[in-house]
Amino acid sequence: MKVFISGPYTKDDPCINVRNVLDAAEKIIQKGHTPFVPHLNHLWHLIYPHEIDFWYRFDLKWLEVCDIILRLPGESIGADKEVEYAKLKGIKVIYEIDEL
Repeated sequence: MKVFISGPYTKDDPCINVRNVLDAAEKIIQKGHTPFVPHLNHLWHLIYPHEIDFWYRFDLKWLEVCDIILRLPGESIGADKEVEYAKLKGIKVIYEIDEL
């Protein structure tokens, strides 16, 4: 399955948040699935910055082609929007990698 990983990015330390998402991505790969890591846009944004709403729209387009969304713990307006959108589109939402 294609798994969209959703979680905090700007709250607290973005570098630690990116690391947490990559840890989850590696576990998803080990389970035989394909993760999508929107947090890697961090690098793109460093070179070609865009407004936050651009990134929200961009990520939702990728979410539409995923089979499932994994919501990682932590406060995040963007991740909450992604979960809401997934539910609207009928994409299953999980909160633990073991649910895969």
